[in-house]
Amino acid sequence: MSLRYIDNARKILCIGRNYAAHIKELNNAAPSQPFFFLKPSSSILKPNSGPFLVPKGVVVHHEVELAFVLNRDLKDLPTSFSAEEALECIDGYALSIDMTARNVQDEAKKKGLPWSIGKGFDTFLPLSNYIPKEKIPDPYNVELSLSVNGEVRQKDMTNLMIFPIHRILSHMSAIMTLQKGDLILTGTPKGVGQINPGDVIRATIGVDGKEIEDATIEITAEQKPGPYEFKEI
Repeated sequence: MSLRYIDNARKILCIGRNYAAHIKELNNAAPSQPFFFLKPSSSILKPNSGPFLVPKGVVVHHEVELAFVLNRDLKDLPTSFSAEEALECIDGYALSIDMTARNVQDEAKKKGLPWSIGKGFDTFLPLSNYIPKEKIPDPYNVELSLSVNGEVRQKDMTNLMIFPIHRILSHMSAIMTLQKGDLILTGTPKGVGQINPGDVIRATIGVDGKEIEDATIEITAEQKPGPYEFKEI
């Protein structure tokens, strides 16, 4: 199931503002309940599938995240849904980078417009190979790290999540049916920063001080070809 999990993902759901220091660095308001958005499957960049593409006129920020894959359908889970029950619903994990067109997103927010474009460009979701569940016995004991041109920018533990996975699933499933194979991103820690053409991005995921083999993301950024260029919305 090295890459099959990607093709089986009917939805990609992303938790926003799930690390306090990241909320602070972007001057966002802290949510009182899980907040999420969707990314299109066409934004996925599979391992060894080419460069990450920076659209013209776009300020791109990297956001490294732990993702997990559901092994069953979920609907209307109670608020009492437990951490143990949530782990039983996870098939496996992946390392992900939620790339964000920050200036596009900010402009849309200012005008009260949807900001799907800011998350949905082609290649805006680099993913690792599938990580079997046994390699991550505790999803809150995971270290996420991302470097650009050899400089570490993000490096934090997942135990800093504001909303744990069971809270995420109960909230999401009360809004929309979650389906087997859906991919859920759990939020990014502090340290997000800009990606420019020519940059080399490397993201790793580790448990107990050891990187998980075959789960590293290594990509080079290039200018996106084609007619698109961001201008004020």
